[in-house]
Amino acid sequence: MNKQELIDAVAGTTGLAKGKTAEILDALLDTVSGAVAKGETIQLVGFGSFSTGARAARVGRNPSTGAEIQIAAAKTVKFSAGKAFKDAVNAV
Repeated sequence: MNKQELIDAVAGTTGLAKGKTAEILDALLDTVSGAVAKGETIQLVGFGSFSTGARAARVGRNPSTGAEIQIAAAKTVKFSAGKAFKDAVNAV
């Protein structure tokens, strides 16, 4: 399912106009992205939580040449599925 299909599905379920549903979805995604970028955790009970993690610097290899390269430390985004979401996925 892509973003437009998600908008269509939510609009069909809620009865809202597709344009309004798209605005709400965009606002939700912007809010979640902004909060996680600041290091906050977003918890949606039953669905899951979004948070940041850290990946340490490490040594990797260039697959073409085999030469060692330094890979810088980076922040990552974590998603942990909630129990209700896991149960819904496993019930199918």
